[in-house]
Amino acid sequence: MMSSGVIVAVGFQLSGGDSQMNTLIWYSWLGGVIIGTMIGANSVLEEHCKAGPRNVVITGSTRGLGKALAREFLLSGDRVVIASRSPESVLQTINELEENIQEGLSVAKKKQRETLLHAKVVGTSCDVCKPEDVKKLVNFARDELGSIDIWINNAGTNKGFRPLVNFSDEDISQIVSTNLVGSLLCTREAMNVMQYQEKGGHVFNMDGAGSGGSSTPLTAVYGSTKCGLRQFQASLLKESRRSKVGVHTASPGMVLTDLLLSGSSLRNKQMFNLICELPETVARTLVPRMRVVKGSGKAVNYLTPPRILLALVTAWVRRGRWFDEEGRAVYAAEADRIRNWAESRARFSFTDAMEMYTENTWVSVFSLSVVCAFIILSSSGGPLPGT
Repeated sequence: MMSSGVIVAVGFQLSGGDSQMNTLIWYSWLGGVIIGTMIGANSVLEEHCKAGPRNVVITGSTRGLGKALAREFLLSGDRVVIASRSPESVLQTINELEENIQEGLSVAKKKQRETLLHAKVVGTSCDVCKPEDVKKLVNFARDELGSIDIWINNAGTNKGFRPLVNFSDEDISQIVSTNLVGSLLCTREAMNVMQYQEKGGHVFNMDGAGSGGSSTPLTAVYGSTKCGLRQFQASLLKESRRSKVGVHTASPGMVLTDLLLSGSSLRNKQMFNLICELPETVARTLVPRMRVVKGSGKAVNYLTPPRILLALVTAWVRRGRWFDEEGRAVYAAEADRIRNWAESRARFSFTDAMEMYTENTWVSVFSLSVVCAFIILSSSGGPLPGT
């Protein structure tokens, strides 16, 4: 944006204060914004649509955000391995997601139907704290999918909001083992596989409260694990500089899941009304970005500054959005929310693509539009103002 602003400023200076010229510059700049954004969004749409089926592994994916991510990848025609500690939960989730796929196929149009036909969901039980379980998960994924394109370390836990002195030994051990040790083990095994694949692969670790080093009172254990993951990410980036494996972070923001709501107070819930979102809403934003990620060290975030600003501006109308004044949930159950999901909402849209559009490309279009303004004016038959 800075380069675009510099060109506009130079244009105003060269115009010599001529109002007609200044107006032309403004309109050209605005036209560049519109045209550049449209071109970029269309490019992102094409890239997303051309991206073939991905082979995806998601830990902690039988509920909450993990389950929503799995569903969203399936919507894109990908092949997904889900994993959880409980074999019963894995089986139940597979059945639910397969039903979703069949419902989608029954109402999908031709192009979307062709996409959904590629979708496949399988799963196995896995305790990410146990190295032998993680190795079994990797072998299961390779047997079922052939290769692994994307691995998402989503498994995580928290034990409510309370001071550290009130956490038991078991609570602390489980939080650290699942959130930090589990991510370390899974990342190691995923990278061991991906580094020998022709196209490499991508590993995502999930950010959370405390990732940036800020304090997390009443969730000190959870926050320390997330801060540790950020350091882990920085170290991995240097270790894997010449690797074919990309290591990234995904930040879902605040999501209405059991992990967030466990032990939350009435005051917490009133705050959740402002900045929290449902798992499927967050997944719809994160998955398209994960599918087309390139290189390494990318941060795929849901709660961006514009979204935070929007939440603050619309705070009044967001009151009672998820919880009433007494803290009772007023949002629909998951089964009701996703009923007929393939029919009720469009797939990856032009608006979604615009959110993915990077700044650098359309800055060039802004600049080009201003240059064109000078060309048009100079060819109109008269000298430039101030010359």
